[in-house]
Amino acid sequence: MFGFDAIELARIQFAFTVSFHIIFPAFSIGLASYLAVLNGLHLWTGKDIYLRLFNYWKTIFAVAFGMGVVSGIVMSYQFGTNWSVFSDKAGPVIGPLMGYEVLSAFFLEAGFLGVMLFGREKVGARAHFFATLMVAIGTLGSAFWILSVNSWMQTPQGHGINDVGQFIPLDWWAIVFNPSFPYRLVHMVLAAYLTTALVVGAVGGLHLLRDRLDQGARVMFSMAMGMLIVVAPLQILAGDFHGLNTLEHQPAKIAAMEGHFDGHPEGGAPLILFGIPNTETETVDYAIQIPNLSSLILTHDLTSPLPGLKDFPVDERPPVGIVFWSFRIMVALGFAMLGLGVWALVARLRGTLFDRKWLHRAAVAMGPTGFVAVLAGWITTEVGRQPWTVYGLLSTNDSVAPIEAAAVASSLIAFILVYFLLFGAGTFYILRLMNKRLADRIPLKSIGPIRTAGVTPAPAVDDKFIPAE
Repeated sequence: MFGFDAIELARIQFAFTVSFHIIFPAFSIGLASYLAVLNGLHLWTGKDIYLRLFNYWKTIFAVAFGMGVVSGIVMSYQFGTNWSVFSDKAGPVIGPLMGYEVLSAFFLEAGFLGVMLFGREKVGARAHFFATLMVAIGTLGSAFWILSVNSWMQTPQGHGINDVGQFIPLDWWAIVFNPSFPYRLVHMVLAAYLTTALVVGAVGGLHLLRDRLDQGARVMFSMAMGMLIVVAPLQILAGDFHGLNTLEHQPAKIAAMEGHFDGHPEGGAPLILFGIPNTETETVDYAIQIPNLSSLILTHDLTSPLPGLKDFPVDERPPVGIVFWSFRIMVALGFAMLGLGVWALVARLRGTLFDRKWLHRAAVAMGPTGFVAVLAGWITTEVGRQPWTVYGLLSTNDSVAPIEAAAVASSLIAFILVYFLLFGAGTFYILRLMNKRLADRIPLKSIGPIRTAGVTPAPAVDDKFIPAE
């Protein structure tokens, strides 16, 4: 397929499926917490608007959650097909961690999901809030275990290697809480909250453009912009700490992110804002750079040394171009989010948060950027780890299964067709739900009995929010 061998196709296939998968959990993690907040505010204040918003967003959450589950199952199968050697060698460590995610987090999340979606009238408001809270905690628990697995692959510790080359656990605490795990967990959870805030803000902004007196849109927009101004600076700070940790444990990745082919043993490394990395000449063409700023950002010291890609063997360097640009996309979008939050804060302080149409238009335009930033960050993390699956210990070339390129190509084509059809339809449905105003969903009391003997002239209707004609 286009001249790719089996390992290249296997990497493309996993990258394709994980790219689809990560955007749905990133959204559902943040949205589950948002639903818990809405439910709690309704319980606390008794205001109907919070319950109406909860019912508005819970349907969207259910669809996103379902697509996230489906896309995640596909990835797990690839461990046994395309990456069976990796599974054999790393399975004693990562297998139990992924099992813990299913047993402790996913079961908690899925077990209370039905109560959250359908059980309010049956269990009562307080028990319903508890179920919503458990779903939110379950999504965070899933992130905890999955990021522990990924972080161990980035900064492995707490293991040994047996006589057949398998990684075996020696210290589970060291494995779970490996050196990069706390930074990745915080960074990912904040990214999920930012992603959700931007989506909620975009929906609120869209409906404010249509009617600035829309009560539901006002609450959505106000909450989203408030979340944005709080979380965006925290994410930038978390990213700084994460960068320091990556420099300590994965210096080659940092060199690729910064575009530094030459090392700077005496400090004073420039910050390359833009340019075109050239692996043949080992330079960055047309570089626009600020002297000494890279050293200051990465080490908080102008004189601290920084490594370059030339300090590492050629076969141990990550692909420079994609890491260089994906990192810049992530950072640029992060500062754009901060800018939107500051703009909204100024408007709030001046009492014009719901009157500034250009702010609302900007919020709508920024709606998808959380997903783009998550994908860019994930690409930076995963491609920057290459050529390793377990950093410094197990290479990608030694992890792939002995399969034919034609077999991987055929399944890749099938995934592309099915994914775009299935998830395209799901995304289109979510966008349609978001396009409907909160006022278009009016509460109707039961107009007939739920259960009755004999034949009824029309289907029974429960106390639900249904679309107005």
